[in-house]
Amino acid sequence: MGSFLNPTRENSFVSLASRKDRYLFVDKTDFIDITNQRLNSETRFLAVTRPRRFGKTVTAHMLLAYYAKGYAGKEIFDGFNIAYKDSFAEHLNKHDVIYIDMNTIDGLFDRYNSQKQKVEDVNDLVDYIEYSIISELRSIHEIAECLAKHKIGNTGLLETLMAITNDLNTRFVFIMDEWDLVYREYRDDVVLQKKFIKLLKNLFKSDGGKASFSLAYLTGILPIKKYNSQSALNDFDEYNMLAPGDFAPYFGFTEDDVASIVKSPNCRVSHRELMEWYEGYKIKGVHIYNPNSVCKAVSRNECISYWSGTSSNEEFVRLINADFLGIKEDIISLIEGDEVTFSCANFQNDMVNIKDKDDVFSLLVCLGYLGCSDTKNQYRKVAYVPNAEIKAVLIDIVREQNWYRRMDTIKRSENLLKAIKELDGATTAAIIQDIHNSSAVSLFDYNDEESLTYCVMTGLLWSTLDDFSSHREDQAGKGRTDLVYEPLTGRQPLILIEFKYDSSPEEAVAQIKTQEYFKRYVGQYRNIILVGINYSTKTKDHQCLIEKLN
Repeated sequence: MGSFLNPTRENSFVSLASRKDRYLFVDKTDFIDITNQRLNSETRFLAVTRPRRFGKTVTAHMLLAYYAKGYAGKEIFDGFNIAYKDSFAEHLNKHDVIYIDMNTIDGLFDRYNSQKQKVEDVNDLVDYIEYSIISELRSIHEIAECLAKHKIGNTGLLETLMAITNDLNTRFVFIMDEWDLVYREYRDDVVLQKKFIKLLKNLFKSDGGKASFSLAYLTGILPIKKYNSQSALNDFDEYNMLAPGDFAPYFGFTEDDVASIVKSPNCRVSHRELMEWYEGYKIKGVHIYNPNSVCKAVSRNECISYWSGTSSNEEFVRLINADFLGIKEDIISLIEGDEVTFSCANFQNDMVNIKDKDDVFSLLVCLGYLGCSDTKNQYRKVAYVPNAEIKAVLIDIVREQNWYRRMDTIKRSENLLKAIKELDGATTAAIIQDIHNSSAVSLFDYNDEESLTYCVMTGLLWSTLDDFSSHREDQAGKGRTDLVYEPLTGRQPLILIEFKYDSSPEEAVAQIKTQEYFKRYVGQYRNIILVGINYSTKTKDHQCLIEKLN
C-alpha cells in the first residue's frame, strides 16, 4: 500500500521465493511459527542482531510478506515449512505492518535535506521517521479523521499510534531493519542517538505505546544500546552474537543446510571447502556458515573471501590501532589460531565507548570478525577467528598497518623461512621449539603429526603469504608428503616437509627420497629443499635436517 505502512513491493524474500526452483534457497520459514507464538503476548518484543550478510534483511522481508495486508501470502509461502504449521492461516496477511528500513529512510532524509521547502518540526532523522510514518497513516481516511480529532502534529508518533489503537481498535506489527544505523552512521552525534532511543523507549516501554503493537521485531548489527549497564529497551527479548539464545539455525546456514546444498548437481564446491572457508560461528552448539558467502561460492564455483564490509573494515583498523596494551599481539595470535578470553559485561553496545580490550573483542564479535564461545561465566567469552574467509580478510588488513613489520611474530616467521632456505637445521629447530612453547600451540594436544604440522604452518604463515601456496598431504611420488610450500615465483625454492615423532629428521628426509615425493616437481623447479623435522616426546625437543635435492 505505501512505503512504511503495509509496503507490498517485491522484496528480497519474495524474489528468492519466486526463484526457489532455479536458485539456491534454504527454507527458514519455520521462524514465522515462533513469532506467531509471541503475537499479543508478553514476549512480543524481539530483537535479533547479527553481522552483515547473515540474512537479517531477508528474514525481516519474510515476516513483512507474511503479516502485511496486501501481500499474496498464500501463493508466496506455498510449499514452504510454515505452510504446514497450525498457525499459518490464522495470521497470514491479516495485520497492519509498519516497516522501517533504516538505510532507506536515511537516504530519503538526505534527499529531504537537499530540498528548499522544509516541514515544520522536522529537523533531524528522528523527526523525519515520525513525520514519514504519520504522513502515510494520514492517507487513510478514517485514520486522518482520528488524528484530526486528536490534533496530532507532524512528529507525534506515539500519540498517533495510541489514538489509532484507542479509537479504531487497531494494533500494529512493527518491523525495523538495521535499527542500530544511528549508532553506526551517526556515532558521534550523541544528541541524535539519545533522541532516537527516546523515541523507541516511548513506543515500547510506555503502557500506551506497548498497547499499540501485536509484535515488534528489530534487526541490526549492534546489540541494543546500554545506558548505565542496562539495556535501553529492556522489554525486548534480545538475541545477539554475545548472547545468541536459541535462534542460531534461523540466521545463517547450518551443517544440514550445507549438506543439502552440496547435493545439488549445480554445486561444484565440496562440503569440506565450504566448511573451511565459511563455517566456524559456533552458536549454542550449532555450527553456522556465513550464508551470503556460501551462496556466492556455490554460484561462482569458487571458495574465496566474499566478505564485503568496507566500512566495518575501517572500524576494525581503528580498533586494532587503539592504544590498548597488547591488542596488536592479540590480533596476530588470533589469526595464527590462538584464542583470547574477554569480558562483555561492560560493553555499551556502540562503536564509541570503547574503553579497553574487552570492549574491542566484544565489538569485533558483533561485527562478525571474531566468533566466540561461552564459559561457565555468562559474561566471560572466548574469542577466535572463525574461518578461512575471515582469516584472509584480517591478514590483508593487518599487513597494511605501519606496525606490521615491527612485530616479533612477523620477524620470527621471516627468520624461520630464512633458516630453511639457508639449510640451517639448528636454527629452524630452535624457532619451531619457540613456536611450540607459545600460547598458539597447545602442549596438551601436541602429540601427533597433525599438531606438529600446525606448529610449522603457524610459524611460516606470515613469511610465505606473497610467494608460496601451501598444501598438506599432497599426492606425490609413492605417497603423500606432509607439507609442501610451492613457490608462486621462480626466485623461490620448492619446500617439501616431512614430520616424524620419536624418530629422527634423517629418517624423515630419507622418506622424502625413497618415496620420491619430489618426483612430480622435478623439471618445474630447479631449487627443491627437503626438510625433515622430528619431535621427541621424551626430551620435548625438535630436531631438523635440511638438504637441497641434487
